[in-house]
Amino acid sequence: MDTFKSVTQYFGGSVHLITRFQFPLAIFTLVILGLSACSPSQTKKELIEPPAPMEFNDEIKTRQLITQVALGRENADLIVHNVTLLNVFTQEWQPQQDIVVAAGRIAWTGDSGQWPGTAIEEFDASGMWAVPGFGESHKHIESSYLTPEYEAALVIPQGNTWTVEGSHEVSNVVGTRNAEFWLAAEQAGSPLKIFPAIGSATPPTVYESGGGYYGYKEMHDFMQHDLRVVALGEVMDWSAVINADNGGHQRLWEMIQATYDNRGVVEGHGMNLHSQTDISAFAAAGLASDHEVRLAQEGIEKLRRGIFLEVKHAAFDTLLPKLIEMDLQDWSNISVTTDDRDVFATLQLGSMDYNIRSAIEQGVPTQIAYQLGSYNTARHFRIDHLVGSLAPGRYADIVLLSNPETVAIERVYASGLLAGIKKEYQLPIAKINYLSWATDTMKVGRTLTAEDFSLQAPSGKTSVEAAILQPFWFKPDFMTRTLPVSSNGTVDANPKEGLIKVAMVDRYHGTAAVSKMIWQNVGPKTSHSALASSQSHDLHNIWSMGNNDAAMALAANTVANMGGGWALVKEGKVVATVKLDIAGLMTSRPVQEVADEMEHLLQQADTMEWIGMPGLPERMRFAFLTAAPWKWQLVAPYEGNPGGLVDVTTGKTHPVIW
Repeated sequence: MDTFKSVTQYFGGSVHLITRFQFPLAIFTLVILGLSACSPSQTKKELIEPPAPMEFNDEIKTRQLITQVALGRENADLIVHNVTLLNVFTQEWQPQQDIVVAAGRIAWTGDSGQWPGTAIEEFDASGMWAVPGFGESHKHIESSYLTPEYEAALVIPQGNTWTVEGSHEVSNVVGTRNAEFWLAAEQAGSPLKIFPAIGSATPPTVYESGGGYYGYKEMHDFMQHDLRVVALGEVMDWSAVINADNGGHQRLWEMIQATYDNRGVVEGHGMNLHSQTDISAFAAAGLASDHEVRLAQEGIEKLRRGIFLEVKHAAFDTLLPKLIEMDLQDWSNISVTTDDRDVFATLQLGSMDYNIRSAIEQGVPTQIAYQLGSYNTARHFRIDHLVGSLAPGRYADIVLLSNPETVAIERVYASGLLAGIKKEYQLPIAKINYLSWATDTMKVGRTLTAEDFSLQAPSGKTSVEAAILQPFWFKPDFMTRTLPVSSNGTVDANPKEGLIKVAMVDRYHGTAAVSKMIWQNVGPKTSHSALASSQSHDLHNIWSMGNNDAAMALAANTVANMGGGWALVKEGKVVATVKLDIAGLMTSRPVQEVADEMEHLLQQADTMEWIGMPGLPERMRFAFLTAAPWKWQLVAPYEGNPGGLVDVTTGKTHPVIW
């Protein structure tokens, strides 16, 4: 400041009047005055010694190496010759291309025979098309029933080499170990790259508590833990987002802020948000995506407001033809994705290959369909420097096709390793020692009895009014029916009338607390039968559905004793189970073994009679998995709500019978 004053005094206190002829003199004077104002010791201090060379991390070391490989100065591990390569940047098929691979990355791409180096291994892919490894924009690996190392064996041969994991399932079980759980498989050598999107629904509502609680600190810590943590997973408690008096409002906005503070992506869940006002508010809140689009116009309106569409198969036939009809020029804000699909269904249908093939069948141009399954998602999550394209610097995730129109997969390379041939997995399964925090998660507290599932009527009543729900009930209020009270004072299931009993068992607090109510149009009709599972959105308490209290207790106890999974009881006996002993959601066992268990359960269900339809109702399974009904829900009992029936948008409670 003293130097500046001296200069202004030198020029008469009017620096702004300096002419262009005086300016060089002013600069010279500033320099001289500045130097004269410094003591010799101060000048010496400014001569800073350069720091010791830093140690580069693995990412930089890899890029240094592949730079030299690209120049032909270092050997490559692999060169794939003579492919027709899909360039997702220009949406063109480039014929006669080579792909050079080193250290699991692509080092060079270009015209065949032009790379100046040598490779340890070569593969002639003449007659094949090369596309980038497929990536899921929104998937719950938990729904496959497989832990990540076995999920790799299931989906990589189908072209799926990376997944953005919507982790609010396991998050409610393992809490702050969420990212640690998802990254362990890759650290142990699994070639499936997982990018966790941290579960916003932890807990799902303020009326539930389980194994985790995430606010600002937890979200911040997750994103600092590893750069592969890319997002806050599907913010779906819309009432909590927009209503400051909602108990979840503070927690959700803390997580949103923590995500922004760490330059992450905030994912949304826009079910039933159709109006332009709601969609605008959704986008204004910073919710950058939606995987719940059902209607074509809804999807268009969300797309127009900058929302990234993660389109599931159920919406393909309504939305995709409409986008083609409107001659959409830029598809970059759209992806195709799976969300939930179990191991048995995946073996039958496929994974991302099924989604891409279905998009092509709907008329989406082939080049764009592959972009919907790779590059668009990578850009959305800001990981396109790693995955989503066949370009230098990216992971060498290469899917070789004999026919791109039908997604006919011949070979799959994942991180430069030959991982799939003709949809058969080629690599060893990574060995992971799952610790007790992942395996010992069933804290029911005691053996359940038939009395735990008894629905007692108020004393002296011969009939009651009952709150009734059913799968995919989206109306604002529950239904009511007048039901008889049995001679022993209970309200029972009546499958002949389409009525079944549903219960929710607390698996976290050792209290064996049980809530129960009557549902309609779903459940077993075969006498003394029940079905139970530890997969229930999103807290994943044990649910049990049946027409007999003892059968419901047997099914729930079987699930608890296995450490989680599915149990089917027919005529008082357990006839099928699916063991999910990791977090009560997954199992670390071979793909076919788990698929066989699921197939056996379905086959046993086919021998039973069910309300409304033969066989195990898939809609019922997905109702529990996806929390439908959404507004009024049966949760485990909590203080002030022993019946467990609550409007999760307002916190209003109601008795299940009265």
